[in-house]
Amino acid sequence: MSPDAETSYDTPKRFRAPNEEWESFEDATKAVHPEGRGARAKVLREFMRWYMRRPGAKLPERPTTGPWSSPQKDEDAKGTSR
Repeated sequence: MSPDAETSYDTPKRFRAPNEEWESFEDATKAVHPEGRGARAKVLREFMRWYMRRPGAKLPERPTTGPWSSPQKDEDAKGTSR
């Protein structure tokens, strides 16, 4: 059984991110996890488990390069693209 299936969730949590990044993140997560809904949440939970060094936790799989890989327009203007 997956860790997600074993978990009882409390109230929804809020996460603030720029709209463009949040939407691009959704596209990127769906490229790796095309099945059903909740790909973003699944990847965030995997990352959180890895970050906290939970036993058996691994970094989430990253998608191949796609439209989400391009720097944001405001980053280009500032010269801070990653």
